[in-house]
Amino acid sequence: MASVVFYFQVHQPHRLRKYSVFDSDPFYFEDAANKQICEKVADKCYRPTTKTILDLVRRHEGNFRVSYAITGTVLDQFEKYCPDVIDLFVQLAETGCCEFVGETYYHSLSFIYSREEFREQVQMHTKKVQDLFGQTPTVFRNTELIYHNDLARELASITDDKGNPRFYGTLCEGTDHLLGYRSPNYVYTPPANDNGEPLMGRDGRPFGLLLKNYRLSDDIAFRFSNRGWEEWPLTTEKFADWVHQINGDGYLCNLFMDYETFGEHQWEDTGIFQFLDKLPAAIFDRAPGENHFITPSEAFQQFDAVGTYDVPNFISWADTERDLTAWRGNAMQWNALEETFKLEKQIKDRVVEVKSTTDPRRAEEAGHLLNDWRKLTTSDHFYYMCTKYWADGDVHKYFSPYDSPYEGYINFMNVLDNVRTRLAKV
Repeated sequence: MASVVFYFQVHQPHRLRKYSVFDSDPFYFEDAANKQICEKVADKCYRPTTKTILDLVRRHEGNFRVSYAITGTVLDQFEKYCPDVIDLFVQLAETGCCEFVGETYYHSLSFIYSREEFREQVQMHTKKVQDLFGQTPTVFRNTELIYHNDLARELASITDDKGNPRFYGTLCEGTDHLLGYRSPNYVYTPPANDNGEPLMGRDGRPFGLLLKNYRLSDDIAFRFSNRGWEEWPLTTEKFADWVHQINGDGYLCNLFMDYETFGEHQWEDTGIFQFLDKLPAAIFDRAPGENHFITPSEAFQQFDAVGTYDVPNFISWADTERDLTAWRGNAMQWNALEETFKLEKQIKDRVVEVKSTTDPRRAEEAGHLLNDWRKLTTSDHFYYMCTKYWADGDVHKYFSPYDSPYEGYINFMNVLDNVRTRLAKV
């Protein structure tokens, strides 16, 4: 039996406009470009892919299941620019075959810099998912699958309104140097607490970890259209055989990838939509009545952990190193992040301060300032400053709106300087 966990990240940042040292207005974001990109990707990916997923759920009568982590930043843009995409996800939620995974609202690096802000963003995202889709996330994934043992401890301490653990577990990368000879195709647990007791999650179960099978995931997300790949063309039959081979070396096939894989990163003319449309049936056919699709929470409920996955240093799913160097790999990125999070306490203190005044204008301005600051914590801004070369560098260039990482850094710091000016005036 192979249980496939199909998980997608859906995200778009609020991109900054060109902002020079001579600008003094508080309008930082390139709304026209953000609208154009959101609508373009909706046409190429979000609408056709979600319609295909909906059809697969209905066609396979509930045996095909999926999960999403949809950031607050992209949900805000959907509501503003293409609300019909929200409607499609609502339809998916209503099938009972789609799980929405918890996230940081602004797809931020807040866990690394501020546990207070991290918890606030988790709660903000939870409320957004509840309001839009009628679900309360019981599984978490941190921004870009960034994970560390401490993240499990933090998540295990987050409780619901009855004081019970909220999360069954979290998703993370399955890295070879940490797994060793072991397979990512099982449920794992983090190391025990300092007192030797296991971390506990929802429903009295040990807090769990689902590890991305990066080889099979990347076969779809990155190699699908690569004609130089020895396995090209990737057919559903071939891929279903690889999934079926997991039997005997695990029971889970965790396929984690960007949703934009379908139609945006892998264009329609590559055959990616036909591949997706035929994949569930091919996997079912390899072992009728045995192979199936489940959601992350179902995986945690159905399978016990087989061992400990010890992650003493940060990992992620980004680049070949699978660490934090995509966002903290050079002095520009470190400086931008440090200066950004230095402002958190000052801004939040000012928000509290002006709430006690009788000046509604100041309270409104402080609220706008906090919202703008949070948009600046989105990881993409620091990703654009990456100075890597070769294949990873090409990926960074593909996503960046800037001509160079240095331009991205200067533009961001100009905006941050104006945030300081506004803070002094509120």
